Amino acid sequence: MRVFVAGASGWIGSAVVPELLAHGHQVVGLARSDRSADVITTAGAEVVRGTLEDLDVLRTTATTSDGVVHLGFSLDSGGFDEGIRIDAAATDALIGALAGSYKPFIATSGTSVLPGQVSTERDAPDLTNPVAGRFRIAETVLAAGAQGVRSAVVGMPRSVHGDGDRFGFVPIMIAAAREHGVSGYLGDGTQRWPAVHVRDAARLYRLALDGAPAGTRLHAVGDEGVRMLDIAEAIGRHLALPVEPVDPEVYGFLGGVFAMDQPSAAPVAHELLGWSAEEPGLLEDIEAGHYFR
Repeated sequence: MRVFVAGASGWIGSAVVPELLAHGHQVVGLARSDRSADVITTAGAEVVRGTLEDLDVLRTTATTSDGVVHLGFSLDSGGFDEGIRIDAAATDALIGALAGSYKPFIATSGTSVLPGQVSTERDAPDLTNPVAGRFRIAETVLAAGAQGVRSAVVGMPRSVHGDGDRFGFVPIMIAAAREHGVSGYLGDGTQRWPAVHVRDAARLYRLALDGAPAGTRLHAVGDEGVRMLDIAEAIGRHLALPVEPVDPEVYGFLGGVFAMDQPSAAPVAHELLGWSAEEPGLLEDIEAGHYFR
């Protein structure tokens, strides 16, 4: 299968591309810069130059491909709200290009949040939370089955970890710990974060591309819920810093997200596609030390 991957040079895309290539797919990746193009070609994939705002490029490349994996999201043009606007337009363009083809379109969102409960793929997302815009786009993707697109959405947890993670929640906590001299947590630290290793996530995208029915919502969750306090303690051990509660403002606009109890599980991914996590869990990955190099 010839697969168009938007976001091919990003953190998750850099794992998805080799996963697809290793299983016999051809990949063409969207590159907005020379650096992105180098990452994609080094992985062994083809390059098409453009951004998520180049809708004609998206349509043409999707039309000439056998399937699409959409991992891209832009924060370069004016923050999260503008990123949502760009992503919504790009998603509509990709769906329009694939309509009636019954080709797979695998898009990206977040795991559902049910404070105090473990959410699954069967739970509708909360459209009032801070990232509701992404959930609304996901609903558009899931509804594209009615237009003749084999569409599915992979919900990513709050932490997608692995060697090379430089911009996720754990690096943010580490940077704040170094800046403030304490490894911090919010409240009593019992709020739980779902997590997945980036290579496990990549495998789920590939399985979804190969066989997820239209309208499928999947969660890429390895750890159902790791306490923020446990993460802070692991960071504190490595940095030799005290572990203390901190103000949410330490984490900027993410403070509200960090404070939420949001455990999640992936029974549909397991039952439908036979997927389960095989790589190290989040705490094991932190203890391995690569975040502190």
